[in-house]
Amino acid sequence: MLVKSFGAAVLGIDAVQITIEVSALRGIDFTLVGLPDNAVKESKERITSALHVSGYTYPRKSIVINMAPADIKKEGAAYDLPLAIGILAADEQIPSAMLGDYLIMGELSLDGTLQPISGVLPMALAAKKAGFRGFILPADNALEAAVVEGIDVIGAHTLSEVANMLSGLTQIPPTVVDTEMEFKRNAFPEELDFADVCGQENVKRALEIAAAGGHNIIMVGPPGAGKSMLAKRLPTILPPLTIEEALETTKIHSVAGLMNRKKSASGLECALITQRPFRSPHHTITDVALIGGGSNPKPGEISLAHNGVLFLDEMPEYKRTALEVMRQPLEDRKITVSRARMSVEYPASFMLVAAMNPCPCGHYGDANHTCTCSPSAIHRYLGKISGPLLDRIDIQVDIQAVPISELQKKERGESSASIRKRVMAARAIQAERFKDENGVYSNAQMSSRLLRRYCPLTPQQEQILELAMTKLGLSARAYDRILKVARTIADLAASPDIQLPHLQEAIGYRNLDRDGWGS
Repeated sequence: MLVKSFGAAVLGIDAVQITIEVSALRGIDFTLVGLPDNAVKESKERITSALHVSGYTYPRKSIVINMAPADIKKEGAAYDLPLAIGILAADEQIPSAMLGDYLIMGELSLDGTLQPISGVLPMALAAKKAGFRGFILPADNALEAAVVEGIDVIGAHTLSEVANMLSGLTQIPPTVVDTEMEFKRNAFPEELDFADVCGQENVKRALEIAAAGGHNIIMVGPPGAGKSMLAKRLPTILPPLTIEEALETTKIHSVAGLMNRKKSASGLECALITQRPFRSPHHTITDVALIGGGSNPKPGEISLAHNGVLFLDEMPEYKRTALEVMRQPLEDRKITVSRARMSVEYPASFMLVAAMNPCPCGHYGDANHTCTCSPSAIHRYLGKISGPLLDRIDIQVDIQAVPISELQKKERGESSASIRKRVMAARAIQAERFKDENGVYSNAQMSSRLLRRYCPLTPQQEQILELAMTKLGLSARAYDRILKVARTIADLAASPDIQLPHLQEAIGYRNLDRDGWGS
């Protein structure tokens, strides 16, 4: 008997339908075709044991299985469940009438229990797009898939539960998630707040501008000045994720296998990522782990930080090659991973937040400590960050250690909620400005055409910017970055045009371009 069950394969952050054709013929054999990898080929042993423990028998027939389309590589143990169900239906141990209604995925243990899998959110979206009635998957993944409305998400614990449901013997209630409640429950990290930061008002201002326009920022200062503390609080002043951003962000984390049993700050399981990601990889990270890839391509840190923040602490300590591979994603806001068999594209629209010491000992320019580094050592240290990479960082700010008298003050600083209101007001202005521009949501994403349209300067402003460009030796890219930052400062001031103070403040954020810096 020939039957068909249906699964899915994840390509990038999207999924495509896989048709699993199972034929049970006379003889004793097992043939699996359709470009399966070793994990899929090994499914026969897992299926045989799971069927036996679950009270079924493995057919004493010649089993031929084709996984179509054959030009897409099938990877991982997630195909165990649709293969097992297909074998049972082909052997007429269960009816096949309902197989066409469901997309089925799940990894089998030897005792027939279902193990969680990766990438279920894009699979659920693919199932809905293909018109399936429901999606049968491991119960541990049900919350994540149930974010997709308009499809029944059936979370099962064992192979026998699925077989009994498809036989009409039992029913498994669909998993339902209240997406709006997910957002309200944990929209912002409550344990962090800018009110906890003493002093550093100039740096807070720079971070507010960065958040308002989606700009990259680097903080340079001595150890203990609060660079990491400030960076970790940046997500608390960013606008909340929209439902579209949350779905896209969750898809990336789902493909990376980071959503299984994911807990929120309240201790409850998360069905959806409701906070902007904050990724802080160690400086020993490899190029592939940072940008994504591998023999079985997976998203890297820059994609996991999509719609959020990528924080590189002590930036010069990262490998030069790892830093340089970020140049193209910083510009294009996506990364394409090409392999011999496939090419996948991952989104990478993130805010880069970097922190570094001004020299190897960390005390160059520190009024409270003496720097022990030679000029050549300082130049070598700063030279680890290339000019093209610095050009792509819009805001460059110096940070000094907070005096003891400032730390001993009782009053708290301005709260994250208060700063976030101004940021959201500026983002609202940008949303209205770019409503007709596809893929542009903030000032940092403006092209040269949009800069000419939305960032006109008066003759006096053009003269001042030209003088700054000549004196600091800035590139054309730095010129564009200054205009983008100035436009954001004007938005924070609710000004329709860029004023001279806005432009001057934006020029002041090119600290690392100044002649003699670090010499």
